[in-house]
Amino acid sequence: MRFIVYDIEATCWEGRPPGMVQETIEIGAYEVTAYGEVGSAFSRLIQPILHPQLSYFCRRLTRIEQADIDRARDFSRVIEAFREWVAPDTEPYVLAAWGDFDQRQLLQDCWLHHADDEWLLPHINLKAQYRELRGLPKKRGLASAVRHEGFEWTGEQHRALDDAENTVKVFRKLLDMWRY
Repeated sequence: MRFIVYDIEATCWEGRPPGMVQETIEIGAYEVTAYGEVGSAFSRLIQPILHPQLSYFCRRLTRIEQADIDRARDFSRVIEAFREWVAPDTEPYVLAAWGDFDQRQLLQDCWLHHADDEWLLPHINLKAQYRELRGLPKKRGLASAVRHEGFEWTGEQHRALDDAENTVKVFRKLLDMWRY
């Protein structure tokens, strides 16, 4: 069994104006074995098609530059590369993300781009399970969970690969407790 601990960043606007559809602009992921060994990483930027110009709010939040997005590949190419990285053979895998936003966003983007999405279904919502495992009254954000589990945050928040790396810390600590 392989786990793919991942995070995405998406287009965003301050206050979320009506009619603005979010699109994935970055995917970051790490492979983790059933024994907790961290394997290879995947990291790509994606050029959005509905709103190709990132808002000032989004650029400030993610620190992703417009020039980098302009050079990025489209969703169809990146998601195919990600799918091939996730499942290069028949070994079983489960995707894991902090919350349900990442999976919902990828499913929405697959629909938008007419891409296969069945491979996204074996999935763990780590945020919801973490709440249950720790008996918390409400869900805890990733940075808070990292801190409460005794780790230091590494990298920048709201960058997909850095967020995935920090998620891996919590994931590995509770490796035998996740339900999938």
